[in-house]
Amino acid sequence: MVYLALSVLSSSFIFVVFKLFTRYKVETLFAIIVNYVVACSVGLYFYKGTVALHEVPEKPWFLGTVTLGILFIVIFNLIAATAQNVGVSVASVATKMSLVVPVLFGVIVYHEQLGVLKVVGILLALAAVYFASAKEKSVNFKKASLLLPLSVFLGSGIIDTSIKYIQEYHVKEVDYPIFSATVFAAAAVTGILFILFKSFKNPVKITFRNILGGVALGVPNYFSIYFLLKALQHDSLNSASVFTINNVAIVMLSTLLGIIIFKERLSFKNWAGIGLAVISILLVALF
Repeated sequence: MVYLALSVLSSSFIFVVFKLFTRYKVETLFAIIVNYVVACSVGLYFYKGTVALHEVPEKPWFLGTVTLGILFIVIFNLIAATAQNVGVSVASVATKMSLVVPVLFGVIVYHEQLGVLKVVGILLALAAVYFASAKEKSVNFKKASLLLPLSVFLGSGIIDTSIKYIQEYHVKEVDYPIFSATVFAAAAVTGILFILFKSFKNPVKITFRNILGGVALGVPNYFSIYFLLKALQHDSLNSASVFTINNVAIVMLSTLLGIIIFKERLSFKNWAGIGLAVISILLVALF
């Protein structure tokens, strides 16, 4: 539970950093790419073994990390597009409700058992995510726009499911740091290629502010993945429980941090969502 709590704390801090980007006018895309370079560097720093670059492609998890790295960049851009074209609340709900995908995968593939109370807890978790993210003003969008949040939902779910699958069958605990570093390296390379292509039309300015924002994002980003891997390894909770608690706790904590740090105001629905989140976590964790 300690590793899961640390993963939630790291992930919630990421949302705080994103919020600060707007205040300090940090260019998000550039900072995101710097963040992946920093996260990769942190992983290499904490790796206790000898780093031989020519041996990394021979690891059984290498192709999986490359795929995950590319997915990280693609899903990030889809989340951005969803927020811009459909709404921030829709993007948030689509991302966090994706916990359904790894939960179902765990039940079908790993034959994980879910008691009645755990099922109730997971259903309450979905309701909690929706209400905690709901805005007073309704969002109107065309049916065609459903493709964006649907892509975010599936993509985020595939990322979580892939992390669990690779961790379960291919990654030894001693390789967690180098595994995480390789994922972030693949994301960084993909991001650099993307930004070089994009810079032909809109040149990206390299500023100290953007680099500092990337550093502030990269450290918690690395630990959010590292601690999640450690939590998934623990025997006391199955993957369905881990992903449910992780996603719901992130929504709850990031919402509370928004109130404390940024003086954000919550509606009755938001408070109801936080209440449901607490209940769902208790049901999933204790039963």
